[in-house]
Amino acid sequence: MKKTSTFQNGLIWFGAGISLAEILTGTSFAGLGFSRGFAAIVLGHVIGCALFFLAGLIGGRSGRSAMETVKMSFGQKGGLLFAALNVLQLAGWTAIMIYDGALAAGSVFPAGRWVWCLVIGGLILLWILVGVKNLGWLNKISMAALLVLSIILCGAVFSSGSPGAGGSAAGDISFGAAVELAVAMPLSWLPLVSDYTREAEKPLQATLASTVVYGVVSVWMYTIGMGAAIFTGEADIAAIMVKACLGAAALVILVLSTVTTTFLDAWSAGISAESLSKRFGGKRAAAAAALAGMAGAVLFPMDDITGFLYLIGSVFAPMAAIQITDFFLLKRDRFGVDFDVRNLAVWAAGFAAYRALMGVDLVVGCTLADMVLTAGLCLLAEKLSGKRR
Repeated sequence: MKKTSTFQNGLIWFGAGISLAEILTGTSFAGLGFSRGFAAIVLGHVIGCALFFLAGLIGGRSGRSAMETVKMSFGQKGGLLFAALNVLQLAGWTAIMIYDGALAAGSVFPAGRWVWCLVIGGLILLWILVGVKNLGWLNKISMAALLVLSIILCGAVFSSGSPGAGGSAAGDISFGAAVELAVAMPLSWLPLVSDYTREAEKPLQATLASTVVYGVVSVWMYTIGMGAAIFTGEADIAAIMVKACLGAAALVILVLSTVTTTFLDAWSAGISAESLSKRFGGKRAAAAAALAGMAGAVLFPMDDITGFLYLIGSVFAPMAAIQITDFFLLKRDRFGVDFDVRNLAVWAAGFAAYRALMGVDLVVGCTLADMVLTAGLCLLAEKLSGKRR
């Protein structure tokens, strides 16, 4: 079977990091001011990317897809719950990303939202048709273009005005809530990172490269968004690009960054669908997710994704905590059973704890606290079951 190189894995996650959604989320940090906002971005990404690395390493070492590794902790049928939820959240992400990309592209070149939804969705389908292992030169050219254009965008943002122009307009946010928003993006990739590290020639190096590349680029994107709100008083990145006279370059950034990020969501939706049933072909299911995302982006407004990010966190943070504890600490594999009731009960407790912790303003955000609590429950359950035996 053809394996992916460390460089290829790094390119994949470079494209994932350059994302309009990450820039838009970064504008929420402006209320903290640049120094505190940047500190929250970095702290959140350190937490989120550490989890990203551990989740990816499970797939790299086991050679299993993300949802197949979930079955190692929850059993064959128990894992189906998370596979189904993952397909839904990935289809949701596909719709959100196409929607945001279409709105932004329409600001630069007015053509109607539905037109841009079809254009962006069509390009995602092209990426799916080529396939993650065969992107080769297409991915290299795309990433080189995105790197150059992102540097131009960064320059346009930070030369646009003076600090303080837009902080008050961005709304108030506590440091802990800002950290949680920074954790949310790398956390949203936990249910699919193993879909790419499982096929790596060198799992450890590929996972490390993926983590570092994604983390650095994501911090950069968040900072561009925050800088846009602070330095220009403008949270609309497309409007900033127009003011900076980026023209066609703006359009390429907006469309290409949306395609390279959203492709991963649709592709992994197909892989997760295969975990639900072997009757689902990966490419066909990925194409179906892309088409569903296009339809959703055309038909429904998707302007505020904060609630969606927190919902993802409450479902997948305790799930990942159990996986990491089982794989690295307990050396426990439940792949051969139907249900692991114990871990499902621990996950339910972790889910409830996350929702409760959302009302508490913790400096490190609620994700880390919830995962530590869930891991502790997992270890306690193992100790109690050992005593019973």
